[in-house]
Amino acid sequence: MKARLTHGWKIAVATLAVVSVASCGLESGGALPLSVNPGSIQPIPELQGVKVTVGSKDFTEQIVLGYIIEFALSAAGADVRDLTNIQGSNSTRDAQLNGQVDVTYEYTGTGWINYLGNETPVPDPRAQYEATRDADLATHDMVWSDPAPMNNTYALAMSRDTATRTGVKTISDYARLVESDPGAAVTCVETEFNVRQDGYPGLAAKYGFDAGRSQRSILQSGIIYQATADGDQCKFGEVFTTDGRIIALDLVLLDDDLAFFPKYNPAIVVKKNFSQAHPEISQVMAPISALLTNDVITEMNRQVDVDGREPADVARDWLVSEGFVTVG
Repeated sequence: MKARLTHGWKIAVATLAVVSVASCGLESGGALPLSVNPGSIQPIPELQGVKVTVGSKDFTEQIVLGYIIEFALSAAGADVRDLTNIQGSNSTRDAQLNGQVDVTYEYTGTGWINYLGNETPVPDPRAQYEATRDADLATHDMVWSDPAPMNNTYALAMSRDTATRTGVKTISDYARLVESDPGAAVTCVETEFNVRQDGYPGLAAKYGFDAGRSQRSILQSGIIYQATADGDQCKFGEVFTTDGRIIALDLVLLDDDLAFFPKYNPAIVVKKNFSQAHPEISQVMAPISALLTNDVITEMNRQVDVDGREPADVARDWLVSEGFVTVG
């Protein structure tokens, strides 16, 4: 998925945090990069001084969402530690299961497919959430709050020139092109998507084409968008539907006409014992999650990935604009 940090010191700190999580463990992360004051989120006595470590994965949207949690809980009075930008879904999940991360935004599709081992997504987003919530609680003692309406699912994209030249509109069209002319369907994907069951292997199985015939290049997520827009190295590219670069680069999304990709609605996830000790966390986050639509998160992602703003600044500015927090 998407990754962007613009200052070297942030990369160094994030790398150190990841190494700590993977090796000796980490009881708390770093300090918040920016301060906030209460807005509509007022200090909650039960959260005063409570140590809360917030984690996220290492791509733009997750980092923004992580900072949103951090600023909201800080305004509520918690002693928040920053452990955003952990490399990969599995590392982030392991950090939470091991108690190194207390709170994160996780996606229902990732929970259902990757963490719970299911191969078939549930088409209805609410049913997908409920199935994930119930199974993860029973299996791993993880508590999922109600999800946000945004859906950051996978998609395949192409430039308008590629769309015109190939006539591809749907993933079924793409599958036929892979079989008939693999060189015209060179596809750029990131490492994780290339092996995930809700990624390329599952896509090939669902649409009935031979993944072994396809020509794929493994690139970092941040490079795929521009390379797909250029259309030379990447005729098609793996993207995420809430990424602001889709609009900025005028990319065309292929219609998932067989509805393969799961729904990826983010929800606050907390371990059961932590949730029982601090139910106020989900209460603070509920009205925030309710406002996180595709349009809202796409604009925040665009500000980071296109305009070059810092994720922390974007997250705090949005919370301020909605009145949740203030700045002195």
